[in-house]
Amino acid sequence: MTESAKEQKPSIPMRLLEQWGDLWMRTFDLIGGVCYLIKDVAIWLRKALFTKQVRFGRTALVTQLVRTGVKSVGIVMLVSGCIGFILALQMSPPLANFGQTDKIANIVGVAILRELGPLIAAIVMTGFAGASIAAELGTMVVGEEIEALEAHALNPIRFLVVPRILATIIALVLITVIGDLTGIFFGGVMTIGFLDVSYELYVANTLQQLVLSDFTTGLIKASVFGLILSSIACYNGLSVTGGAAGVGRATTSTVVQAIVAIIIADFIFTAIFFSLGWT
Repeated sequence: MTESAKEQKPSIPMRLLEQWGDLWMRTFDLIGGVCYLIKDVAIWLRKALFTKQVRFGRTALVTQLVRTGVKSVGIVMLVSGCIGFILALQMSPPLANFGQTDKIANIVGVAILRELGPLIAAIVMTGFAGASIAAELGTMVVGEEIEALEAHALNPIRFLVVPRILATIIALVLITVIGDLTGIFFGGVMTIGFLDVSYELYVANTLQQLVLSDFTTGLIKASVFGLILSSIACYNGLSVTGGAAGVGRATTSTVVQAIVAIIIADFIFTAIFFSLGWT
């Protein structure tokens, strides 16, 4: 290697700086693209609700609700039920040391309604529905179906993105409710059946501990999580380049980016609710 080549080769700190800068540029590009997509969705939704010339695609919405919501119910119930079992078992030894085994009901109820219910449902929906949306839209891009829609003066945001985002938000909120009830129920099965706590005491402690804000904060999180994962999935799907390999990259990126964004959003909302005294 000549002296000039050695001089032109960037140093290790410079390469690390370039990689770090590239990561932040791609992150801001993703955030900006998703925000613009959400803005376009809001515009079309407003037109559909308040303008007679633009009809709302109820059939497409119902179809997406079935695909993203109904088919996710079983796996969400399975995971939430296991979480209820795990919480009850994990809390039993430390609470038993203080003679407070019956307080498992309080912990399970709060943990599932405020935190684990919406978070588990969102993560399951990300792998189940988010990846599916990204792959489907990406395949349409590769097959030039998006260009065909635009050639016929049909906006892809209106006909493809709006139903998927709305369906994901609605489905995630409803599935969160199902997951909450399932987790609390199976936590009660473990507590009552194996930890010698009476049914009446478990129900009484659960109702005494939980308040309306525990339920509403979880649903607020679920709606925002649904918006985040569906928007990222649609953005990545519509941004596919490179054929079939690009579809695979978009699907993988959707799952990773959505889960990270959901966890960050969860932290932010928890901090906000804590500052407002809702926790």
